[in-house]
Amino acid sequence: MKTLAFTTRIYQMSLFNQILQALDNPEQTASKEQLGSILDTVQQIGKDYQAPTSDLESAMSIVGEFTRSALQSQRSQGGDYPVQQLINNFAGNQSSSQAIESLFGNSKLQEMIEQVSARTGLNAGVIQGMLPTLVPLVLSLLKTGQNNRNLKQGNPVLNSFLDSDGDGDVDMADAMRMASQYLSR
Repeated sequence: MKTLAFTTRIYQMSLFNQILQALDNPEQTASKEQLGSILDTVQQIGKDYQAPTSDLESAMSIVGEFTRSALQSQRSQGGDYPVQQLINNFAGNQSSSQAIESLFGNSKLQEMIEQVSARTGLNAGVIQGMLPTLVPLVLSLLKTGQNNRNLKQGNPVLNSFLDSDGDGDVDMADAMRMASQYLSR
């Protein structure tokens, strides 16, 4: 169990390291402002829904797991470019029910809501209200690695996210915490 936790932590650091490298690369879309905006939106969601930070972190982790699975499935069917296009279409800080519809079927959506509720104690209505904003935020984090000049060029942040060690643990909350520490928030 200790080895799995260590491996997961290295993966999470690897994902965030890819984000840091994107911040240092002028050809990629990442910016400190973009990270700050994502973090600000997560804080606002917490205030709007009176949800404790720990509940939002749990929700982000679960949304990350489901998003990873959905994007992996879409990539296996159509390749990297359509996945990057989907991210470009729906990444942002605004609520988008279309993002949810594009990624998840009704059964996956219901399963995600149930998992978030079981882990956090939040009711399904609150979770349904949060998801249209949380999903685009996860996509925004993934968009940080996109090449500004050539969409067909690989996105190392997205690749790190999709090509993880396969343990099923995609902890977006840790990546968000690392971003917060990086920005000294």
